[in-house]
Amino acid sequence: MKMKFLIIPMLCLTLAGCVTVGPNYQEPPAPKADVSDVNDASTQKGRRASITKQDLVSWWTVFNDPLLSALIQEALSGNLDVRQAKAKVREARAQLVISRAGLFPAVDAGGSYQQARSITSYNADDEGVRTENTYYNAGFDASWEIDIFGGTRRAVEAAKADIQAQQASLESVWVSMAAEVAQTYAAIRSYQQRLKVAENNLRAQADTLDILETRLRAGLSDELDVQQARYNLENSRSTIPRLKSGLEISLNALAVLVGKMPGKLQKRLEKSTPIPVAPFDVVLKIPADTLRQRPDIRRAERALAAQSARIGEATAELYPKFYLIGSIGLESMKSAKLFNAESNVWSILPTVTWPLFRAGSIRANIEVQNAKQEQMAAQYDKAVLVAVKEIRNSLTTFNQEQQRLAALTAAVDAAQKAADIAQQKYRHGLVNFNDVLDAQRSLFSYDDQRITSQEAITNDIISLYKALGGGWQHMRTNTSREPSAAAPKTAQASGVVARQ
Repeated sequence: MKMKFLIIPMLCLTLAGCVTVGPNYQEPPAPKADVSDVNDASTQKGRRASITKQDLVSWWTVFNDPLLSALIQEALSGNLDVRQAKAKVREARAQLVISRAGLFPAVDAGGSYQQARSITSYNADDEGVRTENTYYNAGFDASWEIDIFGGTRRAVEAAKADIQAQQASLESVWVSMAAEVAQTYAAIRSYQQRLKVAENNLRAQADTLDILETRLRAGLSDELDVQQARYNLENSRSTIPRLKSGLEISLNALAVLVGKMPGKLQKRLEKSTPIPVAPFDVVLKIPADTLRQRPDIRRAERALAAQSARIGEATAELYPKFYLIGSIGLESMKSAKLFNAESNVWSILPTVTWPLFRAGSIRANIEVQNAKQEQMAAQYDKAVLVAVKEIRNSLTTFNQEQQRLAALTAAVDAAQKAADIAQQKYRHGLVNFNDVLDAQRSLFSYDDQRITSQEAITNDIISLYKALGGGWQHMRTNTSREPSAAAPKTAQASGVVARQ
């Protein structure tokens, strides 16, 4: 008799794991970015600089600014977006545990105590026989869905890919956060330098106004020159509040990025220092497999893998489901005999269910999952295209801005000389004061533009490191517990899933 109950369980165990319905995932081809045509030949002459994989790990150290490095470290651990992304990783890991639980039997313990009174009567005149019964029960109930067609295994596969996708999302936040902190820091230093230029220019114009007023009292100048000098001075003074507002806004933005209350970083950054500058002028080479470094591409690839597994999970609903349901326990009418051998009871119930008519809902759900997979494939392709665009844009603007900075630096030198010459000629009566004003205004304008160009070059370098996916490697070992997602091997994701 016992063998009859063991036949179906043994058969189910033999079949379990032999069939996994749905498509087997195939990774997309390795994406590549061709940027050989981006660098201008005029900027490459005599210069050889490249970004290595090691440079990407902690790329901010290339600026040799300890305060910048410290702020990035604080942001990578204290930023609220980072905290949220970490929580999503933990959520995905817990979801994997839930999915894996479906591969194992579910066992519940239970017990009951029941006392009942009944009356048995055989005719209308009979008061009947009163009886009282007591019933004791304790034991275990178990159920197990045997994953013969792999629906649960596909769910586990999808959950693993979801973890890797969320880990890549966290790393993407790290990449963006490091870049945003560095760019905001560069903006703060730029505002400080521009304020210094504006204040120096204001002092120079104030000195000029004092000289003109002295000359006016001595009868060597006229009122027009004095008023022109005054409105030029006040115009320069009007630029300072705007620069101070920009500085305060950038300081508050940096505090939020670092995870601190706005106003807490003012003392740390009150000392004006130059805009951080990378030690090389032009980037000629980038790693061949640079797109593999980008967390957003790995996230898109892992999301595609998860969705592929969900197609199999939905397909498994077309096939029969096999269950083993059983119980073992103790039953007795008397508590004293509950643990005796004759109180032992057990049951085993092999069960199979097979959906025969669901009005097409199962096949419709399979089509839903296939459509979602196509969406994930399109998102992956778009992520690759956007990555190449960002790398090329960063390289282009970086190279071109260097030429602009060189021109502005030359313009500042010429404007300084022109201002000095105009001052000398005015003192000797060879030019009118308008020439002095024009020279001063030009010097201030070109010097301000030179500083903003320096900031732009720094931002372009930061954008390039961000486009290359740099920064997440530095933090990866501190939080990752699951294996990293396999690097994508192909470039176009359309049609990467082979359907069975």
